[in-house]
Amino acid sequence: MSIFARDLEVMDYRNFPAYALALGPGLTVLVGHNAAGKTNLVEALQLLTSGRSFRKPSPAELVREGAESCRLNLKLEGDGRVIDLGCSVEGGKRSFSRNGKRCRAAGVRGVVPSVLFCPDDLDMVKRGARVRREALDAFGIQLNENYAQLLSSYERTLEQRNALLKERYCTPTLLETWNESLAVTGAALTVHRIALLARIREHLVETYERITTKETISVSYLPSWSQGCVPIAAIGSAPADDERRAAIDTISSRLMDAYSSREDEEIRRGMTLIGPHRDEVVFEVNGRSARSFASQGQQRSIVLAWKMAEVEVTRDILGRPPLLLLDDVMSELDAMRRDAFLSCVGHDVQTVITTTNLGYFNERALHAAKVVSMGES
Repeated sequence: MSIFARDLEVMDYRNFPAYALALGPGLTVLVGHNAAGKTNLVEALQLLTSGRSFRKPSPAELVREGAESCRLNLKLEGDGRVIDLGCSVEGGKRSFSRNGKRCRAAGVRGVVPSVLFCPDDLDMVKRGARVRREALDAFGIQLNENYAQLLSSYERTLEQRNALLKERYCTPTLLETWNESLAVTGAALTVHRIALLARIREHLVETYERITTKETISVSYLPSWSQGCVPIAAIGSAPADDERRAAIDTISSRLMDAYSSREDEEIRRGMTLIGPHRDEVVFEVNGRSARSFASQGQQRSIVLAWKMAEVEVTRDILGRPPLLLLDDVMSELDAMRRDAFLSCVGHDVQTVITTTNLGYFNERALHAAKVVSMGES
């Protein structure tokens, strides 16, 4: 393992006046009753490694009741380096730091990326398309700063175009400038998404079929400007520069045509109806829509395989595994799926799992784990 999370310290954060957690280089199990603060520590680890929280809290929600500010620090160690990552909330504003110097959220991302699996993720397949887009984007921005910048640029341009569409004086002529800007940025984002999805697919298919043994799975990208899915192989997981540019030009042209064909409807409804913010990630099991026909067990196997794929894609791209965060999911999985997940937790994948019951773990996993007991808050 090249670098790992060693010590987490929090002060006046959520339910903790102060707490220090020493992490093992392999598996760390946080065991305790509900409301002990286990999920809060997982959130802190995600904040300090990805710059975001799955709970999407306001800054004030991170501060312990009765306190005016909070502080979180994570010490990373490895490769002959020690790196301190920090997050603090003061005056209702959140800020990050790296080795004591203030930085943007991007400054803490990617040093040790994190993959989080929580109970809400188990509904990823059957919920709306936005959930699957956000899952893909949240993973992508940890691995590639260009991805993060493209997503931010697209969202800003989309917001401005939507603001114009809401104005009573909006006309197709006024939209032309925004159309081109949104199409180019949206096309580049789409290519990034499809390339990342191609990487995930390679591991997801193998893992899913190993878990289920008798079923096959496929995953496709369905753009809002197309009547059908874009074949992932058409772009691939690592397109050459000329292939990437050609794909961006093609998709940009398709988006411009789509804007032109629906501009009257967009003006009438006051919103942009075409683009990456309306695209879909489609799963199929044995050739049928997983969202419509998959059983709960099949849906959970898909999400499990997706998370395990994120671990392997991180290793492929960065040359090292991520920090794997599993929040209270062992009780939500049956024994087969629990063992499947634990099988990917080896000495080279630093993992933090929260649970209320150590009985969910096999003897091999517990023997190698660092178990931390937490009392009720």
